[in-house]
Amino acid sequence: MKKQLSQNWIISKSWLRFLIIIILVMGVFFRFVNIDKKIYWGDEVYSSIRISGYLASETREQLSNGRLLTIKDLQKYQYPNSEKNAIDTIKGIILEDSQILPLYILLARFWVELFGNSVAVTRSFSAFISLLTFPCIYWLCRELFESSLVGWMAMALVAVSPIHVLYAQEARAYSLAIVTVLMSSAALLRAMRLKTKVSWCIYAATLVLGFYSHLFVLLVAVGQGIYVVAIERFRFSKTSIYYLLSSFAGFITFVPWLWIIITNPQPEAVTWANVKQTLFASAIRWAGIFSRAFLDLGISPSDPGKLKIALIPFILIILTLIIYSIYVICRRSTKEVWLFVLTLIGSVGVPLLIMDFVFQKRYATTRYTLPSVLGIQLAVAYLFTTKLTSIYPKIWRKKLWSFVASIVIISGIISCTISSQAQMWWNKLPERNHEYPKIANIISQADKPLLISDADIIPIQILAHLLEQKVQFQIVTPNHLPEITNGFTDIFLFDTSDFLKAGIEKIYNSKLQQINDILWKITKST
Repeated sequence: MKKQLSQNWIISKSWLRFLIIIILVMGVFFRFVNIDKKIYWGDEVYSSIRISGYLASETREQLSNGRLLTIKDLQKYQYPNSEKNAIDTIKGIILEDSQILPLYILLARFWVELFGNSVAVTRSFSAFISLLTFPCIYWLCRELFESSLVGWMAMALVAVSPIHVLYAQEARAYSLAIVTVLMSSAALLRAMRLKTKVSWCIYAATLVLGFYSHLFVLLVAVGQGIYVVAIERFRFSKTSIYYLLSSFAGFITFVPWLWIIITNPQPEAVTWANVKQTLFASAIRWAGIFSRAFLDLGISPSDPGKLKIALIPFILIILTLIIYSIYVICRRSTKEVWLFVLTLIGSVGVPLLIMDFVFQKRYATTRYTLPSVLGIQLAVAYLFTTKLTSIYPKIWRKKLWSFVASIVIISGIISCTISSQAQMWWNKLPERNHEYPKIANIISQADKPLLISDADIIPIQILAHLLEQKVQFQIVTPNHLPEITNGFTDIFLFDTSDFLKAGIEKIYNSKLQQINDILWKITKST
């Protein structure tokens, strides 16, 4: 294959690599530009609580006592401080978030301690880790395709892939998990090629990193096992034996945390997956998941139907490209190549498809299908490279594929440009959180505002990341009323219960002016 990819490439190889370097620079830029602009939503707030070392229950108890609080008081539970250490961080994960694996949280804690407390710093760790995607996917392509050209193309696709950029700017473990998936995949192929003890030890080490990064890496490891068994034709060869020993060594190191997950289950963490959908709705969601790897204009379920309909032609074109890419790689590459790509796509994709269409569970979300997206991008990179380097009797075919590849890259650049300027995006659950920036703007316009709430601490922390330092808070537990002090120009109620609203009106002889569904302003009765 290497010889095939080298044909007719001598003239344009240097120029194409120069263009790809420009694309890589743009990809780095998109990962860091306006990194703190998008709303810091609930999942990220939970990440910050874990990074701080406090328990969520402890946070609620210490903040919901009715005393006056500042933004700084709330930030104490979002960033590391001297009261809690890394051991407390691990304890918090074990007791309240056992399904969240500790490697990312611990590394992020050290990162924030080193560079300071801010949303930009917390998110920049994910962005920094995502830069490792470039060398890792290049390494994987060299091992899989024996071609640097496919590696360059894959780096270009990943650099401006909207989905990779989006999760590179989120304080969650997805960027780290992507890197570990690529590392373990490349290390496996290298070990199968070299057949040395050292190479298999390296593979085992990458599995350990992956297992402690995200749970979906376990499914990827199962896919890798299927690949090895199929390539070795179900024989106990030397490669099979070394694979079993390496994977067992990697898995045995994860058993302690697996035991923690089993003995400390957190079923409430995935209650969102119990929402049932029709088969048609699930199919639409899957189409959106895979199309976002190349085009993402921020359309969410809460957007008007006309916008969704307008996207249908583009989604169909992208799905056609994906299907054709898989077809080409199955027809033109060796079994070792196409089987690896298919197992990477199916390792996570097939179980989620079963959960979606058989058990009607909504576990299939974009962030969980990232390994499948990687497999698809490998197939597309192979397609573009082979088409651009093939010798055609008619020049228009090469021009056509050059045009298609350019459109895909440009679509990613446009998507990343639009996303970089947005405060709200589909992954921030705009159907729930779209009012937060407006609420923050209203409250921050007051000279000396007070915000009262008996809501859960998570929405309060989401809002606190958007408010100015002058805002003060009074947070009470349900069925309790605060003692409102004088000296505030404006007093607001945020996401409060009917008990609190009725009590405020009665005890303080006030009226409530409703601003939106979750914000009220206290006015004096006349």
